[in-house]
Amino acid sequence: MPNPPNPQRRSEKSRRATLDATLDLCAEQGYAQVTVEGIAARAGVSKKTVYRWWPSKGAVVLEAVHDAAVRPTVFPDTGDLVADLCTQLSGVIDVLSAPRTRSAFIGVLTEAQHDPGLAEQMHRQWIGPRIDQFKHRLRKAQDQGHLPPGADLDVIMDVVYGPIFHRLMVHLPLPDEAYLRKVVDSVLPASDQPPRER
Repeated sequence: MPNPPNPQRRSEKSRRATLDATLDLCAEQGYAQVTVEGIAARAGVSKKTVYRWWPSKGAVVLEAVHDAAVRPTVFPDTGDLVADLCTQLSGVIDVLSAPRTRSAFIGVLTEAQHDPGLAEQMHRQWIGPRIDQFKHRLRKAQDQGHLPPGADLDVIMDVVYGPIFHRLMVHLPLPDEAYLRKVVDSVLPASDQPPRER
């Protein structure tokens, strides 16, 4: 059985070139047309180098998307839960709207439906940490009295993120800022809402 890739042996310059090449090719050709050979050629590295660091094309694409999305999708904590949630949701939409990441994300998400190993990696690397961030922020809001202790965080998460991924997968325009605010206002209990002027 082959040894797993060792991230410690990566050249950061080659890693960066590979991830950039991956996103560029996904934007230009579509995920399905991208190959490891093409990624290696665009990045100026060998195919063997790519496979030494990643076990499959899907794994390369997943890391490229994750790397591009880390900063834009960080969950802020300004003390205003509604504003923080809207900021984070807007960051997710920015990533999913950008040509370099949209095709790559949809492609790797689709492939993960048929590849249990990639699906597990996606959950571990992308989905799981973001769920943890979301729940950490909402639990803090509960501790501060901005959310009732019994609020169902799973339901809140499904309701606020559901419209984004539903629209992405059925090729509808992604929600704009006004729509996001309506979603957030409709799902968060009234105890967290700022007073409205009459």
